[in-house]
Amino acid sequence: MTGPWDRPGRPGRRRPPGPHTDRGRLLLVLLLVAAVTVFTATVPLLRGFFDLRVYYGTVHTWAHHGGRIYDYRVPGTSYGFTYPPFAAVAMLPLALVGRTTAIVVSVLVNLAALAVVLRILAGPDWRRHGWYRWALCLCLLALFEPLRDTVSFGQVNLVLLALVLGDSWLLATGRDRWAGAGIGLAAAVKLTPALFIGLLLLAGRRRPAGTALAVAGAATALAFWADPAASRFYWTEALWDTSRVGRLDYVSNQSLQGVLARLGEAGRPLWATAVLLTLCVWGWRGRRAVAAGDRTAAFALTGAAACLVSPITWVHHLVWLLPSFAVLVRAGHRRTAAALYAVLCTSVVWLWADDSSGPAGFLGGNLYTWVALGLLLGLPVGQPREDLPPLARSASATAPAPSPVSPATTAVPDQSESSSRAGATAAATGAADAVGREGGRSPSSEPTGSTRPAAAKPQSSRPRASSYTVSPPPA
Repeated sequence: MTGPWDRPGRPGRRRPPGPHTDRGRLLLVLLLVAAVTVFTATVPLLRGFFDLRVYYGTVHTWAHHGGRIYDYRVPGTSYGFTYPPFAAVAMLPLALVGRTTAIVVSVLVNLAALAVVLRILAGPDWRRHGWYRWALCLCLLALFEPLRDTVSFGQVNLVLLALVLGDSWLLATGRDRWAGAGIGLAAAVKLTPALFIGLLLLAGRRRPAGTALAVAGAATALAFWADPAASRFYWTEALWDTSRVGRLDYVSNQSLQGVLARLGEAGRPLWATAVLLTLCVWGWRGRRAVAAGDRTAAFALTGAAACLVSPITWVHHLVWLLPSFAVLVRAGHRRTAAALYAVLCTSVVWLWADDSSGPAGFLGGNLYTWVALGLLLGLPVGQPREDLPPLARSASATAPAPSPVSPATTAVPDQSESSSRAGATAAATGAADAVGREGGRSPSSEPTGSTRPAAAKPQSSRPRASSYTVSPPPA
């Protein structure tokens, strides 16, 4: 199998470095798979599916033992369920399986979500990248710390990203009838994706925004019907108590609030000011992307802004930055994409896990935050309109009907991505160009950024935790 890079005598083309035969490429891929497998099996920051243990214990306690959603605690810790009640409803299938099966299902679901994300970011020309580039991409993505943490925690971030980007694809292909449903579901599971509803409003897409709000509202109402007490507790108490999730100043919290907390400035007024300024920058840059018809950049900017303004953004939440790498590669900034990607592979922030004081701690301990902020400020937008499906409706949607000889697609302008340009290069290609060298890792015995002891503040809807905290339900 050969691709356009391999055609002999093609003017103006250079053959990329590396093997140029299928046998050589297969050997290289197998060697990389072996190296990545050894790395992921021995890396000291694997998380032991800690968050999946939270989900599993919560739904088993709730469904089989009459416990309350927010009463359950992982044995030996003070941590339990922190998502809106609908997330527990959505995870009820876990109550039907054993713990080992739940882990297998979690890995498979995350891999499927990753496939959806890469397929959408690659665009309609995804097949032209070939098996070799996709294999390199997957090997390199296995080194990406946010993605690594998402899988080894058993987290839901990739699934939510796939839901949001699914709406991006629906808008790109003119399927407005269902656009917004994915964002609504994601916002009902975790609140951070709700910023994408703001993006739809910013783009003037009122119908998808209304769909998102309706779906989120219906999901929340369903959860209230399923467990009214848990819903009242969450929306009146748990939502406003960030100490339930973990320490704001823990190094894994790479949000603006985390930076301020590590500086000893945890006051809400200062954080609210930083959030307001960030949202203003997002609104300005998002409108530029929308006006230019740059759908991918608009969604990428929103993902970066959401990571910054959320009170707590653990490292595994930074999978929302993946669309930004697709934008950088498409715009020709491959070296920048490679450098930033390498930083996010190094786990360098953990060097300051115990002490983030001083200039080095300020710069290094918050390095992932600076990456997200740099992407919000500097991500290129406004690529040529003919290369990108617009997010906002354009006047071309009302153009005269196409002739039978050369049917046009002006009614659905988002379908006009050109297969002859490298501008639609996938996030996969960006990852293949960004070989992240692992270094500077500080081993940590903590399974998650949220497992350090928090303040001794009740995190339950009643004085004592569930009786199943000490004796968790059997697998």
